[in-house]
This record gives sequence, structure tokens and C-alpha cells, in this order.
Amino acid sequence: MPGRWKLNQPALICVLLALAVATIYLPAVFLGFTNYDDPYYVTENPHVRNGLSLDGVRWALSHTCAGNWQPLTLISHQLDCQLFGLKPGGHHVTSVLFHAANAILLFVLLHALTGARWRSAAVAALFALHPLRVESVAWIAERKDVLSTFFGLLSLWAYTKHAKGQASESRKRSFYYCVALLLLLFGLMSKPMLVTWPFVMLLLDYWPLGRFGAGSGNSSGIRRALIIEKIPFLALSAASCVVTYLAQTAATAVAPLQDIPIGGRVVNAIISYARYLWKLVWPTRLAAIYPYVARWPAGEVVAAALLLALITALALWQYKRRPFLIFGWAWYLGTLVPVIGIVQIGNQSIADRYTYIPAIGMLVSMVWAVAEWGEIEGGRHGIVNVAAGCGMAVCA
Repeated sequence: MPGRWKLNQPALICVLLALAVATIYLPAVFLGFTNYDDPYYVTENPHVRNGLSLDGVRWALSHTCAGNWQPLTLISHQLDCQLFGLKPGGHHVTSVLFHAANAILLFVLLHALTGARWRSAAVAALFALHPLRVESVAWIAERKDVLSTFFGLLSLWAYTKHAKGQASESRKRSFYYCVALLLLLFGLMSKPMLVTWPFVMLLLDYWPLGRFGAGSGNSSGIRRALIIEKIPFLALSAASCVVTYLAQTAATAVAPLQDIPIGGRVVNAIISYARYLWKLVWPTRLAAIYPYVARWPAGEVVAAALLLALITALALWQYKRRPFLIFGWAWYLGTLVPVIGIVQIGNQSIADRYTYIPAIGMLVSMVWAVAEWGEIEGGRHGIVNVAAGCGMAVCA
């Protein structure tokens, strides 16, 4: 009947995503603080535990914490302390709310970009419920993950509004462009993981926005204009990289080359890309710390390199017929670069929290590929729907 919601309406999907996150992450409310990074960010930091104040905001903007310059993350912790004191339940609720918001934003963004309602909903649900998300959501010190992604997805939404605007709407497009730039700045001030965002915007230009001008007479000029358009975003990312490196170096968190040679770092990066893929498909034996491995068996290194080469070749082979494959694979490879270990920070080889953003690309590729298979095979829609439901249930 007119005026009533239907199950496939985007608003109802958003409500269901929020309810799913709230249900699955409700136990986090009863968890406490940990002795791993939580003292630096909250429990033993007097600038944070005293609550939100002008002096606290000044400190957050002008100082680093645990070798990181993340003022908006620290301000969010200050606000939590103002509201909840050192009762961890309230801090956990804030992180869960941000994660729910991110799931909704991911659905809204993908739906706006592609118009594919159920595929977008499936990606958002798998992102929200996957076990690899637990570390980012249920660890108070990792507020930076959910907060930076919140601003990052909003930045991509604003960028999409700019990119899809009509040429005659120059003022409106300029407004959204500036909003996207400002939101990226906020995201970088939450966690510098978003330094790859200009690259992600170029990926969106390729697919699904289709702004590269393929087949047009001036396609090279269009691509050049798209790259020039990203210069302000690149400048923000470059500045964030410099600030982060200086802060980490001052905190002696960057491992020197004499301790871990460049060859060992490259090998660890190859292995890590494969390990993250496996954990995305089969998320078992998850841990808070995965110690750095100095020497990997040669057979495992070769197998990981062959796997990466095979997926890359497949994505490149299908880049015209199935552009979502190269989009998702490039998103995964590119957004992991800041934490893949070429610049080694800390003593971990991988970390579940590092997949919070990169996993989105692989989920897009997998969901779109499975959905397309269901369409090509005709009557396989039921199998696809059952498989999607089982995947979400298993994740939950």
C-alpha cells in the first residue's frame, strides 16, 4: 500500500544493519579496559580522563599520543570521559555506534554509486558482522579505526555527489568537493590510514562512476584532469604521512633497516597480503598480537606470491567485462599499503584491525561476482540468496 515501507526500501535496510550491529556487539558493553594501549589513550592519560575541556583540546591538537598525532580520536575519548567517566561500558557503546554508522554509510555509498540495492546491503552486512571487525570495535584504544572510517566514508559520499553533479551545477559541485576535502582532513586527524583516499577516489572514477572517458576522443585529457582534481587530497595525505613518520620516529616506534632489512619487509608484505585474504575467507585463530616472523619458509613465500599474481592477472583480464574485480582488488592492495610493513611499526607481522578498510574492496568484488554468477546461471538466485544469508549468519 502507498505510504508503507517495503522490505527492500533503503531506510529499512539501514535500520536492519543498525539492529544487527547492536545485537552482535551488545556483549562489548560489559567488557572493561585492557592494559594494551588503553592506558595511553584513556585510563592513565590525565589530558583525556579529566574530560573535555579547552586545555584538553589544545593538548590533543598540539601533542602526540603513543607515537601518533590523532587529535580527533583523543577528543572523542575526552568526550566519553566527560559523559561516562572511566566506566568502560559507555566508551564501548560509542565505538559500537560508530561501527553501526559505518555499516549504514557503506550501504548508502555503494547504493548511490551503483544503484544495486541488495548487493550493497550484502557488502555492508558482511563488513559489519565479520569477525575481523571485533578488534576495531571492541577495543577502546582502536576508536581511531571506526572514527577515521566514519569520516572517510562521508568524504567518499561527498566526493560522489561532486563527481555525479552536472557541469551546470558548478557551485554545488564545488561545495561537495570542499566538503569531501574537509572530511578527509577530519579522517586523517583520527587515524592516518586514510592517506590512500586520493587513490580510492581515482578507483571510484574508474568504477562505478565511469569518469575515465573510455572510448572518447579526449580520454587522456579527462584522466589528466581527474588526477589534477586529486592534488589537494594528495597534499593532505602527503602532509599526514610526514607528520605520522616524524611522530613514530620520535617515539622510536619505527623499526630501523638494520633490524629488519628491506628484503625481509617485502617478504612479510607478500605473506601478509595472503594471510589477510585467508582470514577474510576463514577467520579462525584470531589473536590480539601476531608476532613478527623473521624468516618465512620459501615454499610459503612462493605460494603467496603466486596467489597474488594469479588474482592480479584475473582482475586485469576481466577489467572491461567485470570492472568490479580490479576495483575491489586494487582497493584491497592499495589501502593496506600504509600498514603492510614496508615501514615497520611495532613488532607485529599483521593485525586484524588493519583490515577494517581494506576488506571493503574484497567484499565488493566477491559479492558482485557471486551475484553476477547467479544472474548468468538463471535460476541460481535462490542459491545465491541462501549463500549470502549463511555467510552473514556464520560471521555473526
